[in-house]
Amino acid sequence: MAILVATNAGVELALRPLDQLRTRLLRATMPWSSHFAARREARAGLVGALAVFGALLGTAIVPLWMLALGPIVLGVPHLLADLRYCVIRTRWHRRPALWIGVGLPAIALMLGAPLALGFAALFGAAAASHARSGARRIGVYSLLAFALAGFLALGPLGALVLVHLHNFVALLLWARWRRRAQDHHTLVLIAFVLGSLVILLGGLDPLIELPLVHSAPTGLELRHHLAGLAGGLEGPLALRLVLLFAFAQSVHYGVWLRMVPEDDRDRPTPRSFRASWRALVAELGPILPWLALLGSLALASWALFDLAAARTNYLRFASFHGFLELALLITMISEGRRFVHD
Repeated sequence: MAILVATNAGVELALRPLDQLRTRLLRATMPWSSHFAARREARAGLVGALAVFGALLGTAIVPLWMLALGPIVLGVPHLLADLRYCVIRTRWHRRPALWIGVGLPAIALMLGAPLALGFAALFGAAAASHARSGARRIGVYSLLAFALAGFLALGPLGALVLVHLHNFVALLLWARWRRRAQDHHTLVLIAFVLGSLVILLGGLDPLIELPLVHSAPTGLELRHHLAGLAGGLEGPLALRLVLLFAFAQSVHYGVWLRMVPEDDRDRPTPRSFRASWRALVAELGPILPWLALLGSLALASWALFDLAAARTNYLRFASFHGFLELALLITMISEGRRFVHD
């Protein structure tokens, strides 16, 4: 324990220059910085708009590098955020039934179980939820049964649908995370929908022939992503699906690493980097943040030698997290609430 205390102190010492730089930037950009620092909803909306714009810009310029490096750089922190906000901050960890109904299928997926087993986590979330009425519970079960039947009927395409769907689910969860007095989040959702339509309707097609757009690391060229994200389709639509995933995945990372934290924080003003680290350790304990840091470093080291293998194995291990997010959505629907804090 003494070692952990010392290393945490070392982290805070390393974060001090970032806090000093942050303070200088806030002072240099006053009064605009004061406006956003004091207003949570305006700040969350700005962060969301920047996430959507940045994702669309990256998709237009270096989509294949985004697909290659996104999971390596942001994957493990994003899984830690999933645990923090889907399990700890929602107080799921205080419901033993959820540990069994959702936790056991999630662990099985981590160990390589078939993706269909993830539906057990969704049914488990519905069973463990505090549904407001029997009719609502029956409706949720019926919806899940219909979704499972569709997944099985689609065969291999079912997994492809889930892969694309989970990016959109994260944005929906953020939109429903808390009650808001203003509509900044609506503008972010509209921007995301418009960006998706631009891609699907061919708005980025003129850029596709540019050499930089086709630039990719070895083993993760366009044909690799077409096989994994387009379901055997050919022509412009297949390429647009790949671009859509690159765009939506980037926003997905932004949701869990920046947008949800802004809306979930107890106080309306932002934390310093050191305060953020202290809050993370307080909520998850002293060990998990360090395991996540070591996991990120190990994944990055692996990627230096074999980027394609590191990415593939990370995605295989992380397959549980999409069902974790869907399970939270099922709980919200069953209980008729936006967030457990309500």
